[in-house]
Amino acid sequence: MSRFAHVAFTENVRRVQEERGSALYMQRMLAGHTGHADRLGPEEAAFIGARDGFYLGTVSETGWPYIQFRGGPPGFVHVLDGETLAFLDVRGNRQYITAGNIRGNDRVSLFFMDYARRTRLKVFGRAEIKDPGEFKGVRDRSDGVRTEGHEEWLLVVRVEGLAWNCPQHITPRFTQDEIEGALENVYQHIARLEQENRELRERLGARD
Repeated sequence: MSRFAHVAFTENVRRVQEERGSALYMQRMLAGHTGHADRLGPEEAAFIGARDGFYLGTVSETGWPYIQFRGGPPGFVHVLDGETLAFLDVRGNRQYITAGNIRGNDRVSLFFMDYARRTRLKVFGRAEIKDPGEFKGVRDRSDGVRTEGHEEWLLVVRVEGLAWNCPQHITPRFTQDEIEGALENVYQHIARLEQENRELRERLGARD
């Protein structure tokens, strides 16, 4: 059913599933899949386009995994088509661990989180590092969203598999913008009450 399951459910994973009693249920996720890569649909595109950050996993040539957070304005990760993601990587601490890992192994894992709505999307893919000058075509196709900072390179990810997770165990968290938006009606109500108080004080003062 899902290319993601075929990638993730290795022989050792299947053994643990059998030991823990979930193998039969997980087998349903493997049945009937043609082997083709999963595709990003409108739901995935909208979800990714609304995120202001994600986690990027790579593996070194010595087998050590490495996870790094990538952030930017909402929409900085661009869904180019059903098979491709791209984002402009800007200069950070200049360790270049992610870039070095990709040079030796192009397999990557992307983890997109919406803590407020307790939703997550996992993506397996193969990454390619390109010249940042090629980002113009990406930006022209994505409402002009820019990422601030020194443009290091363009990272293009060809999607292999994807999977939505259940909300279990996700602790809701909110960004400052989300909190401000949720409190907007409260601020307006407080402003109206303050205005009413001022008007009442003026009326009382006029009686004196």
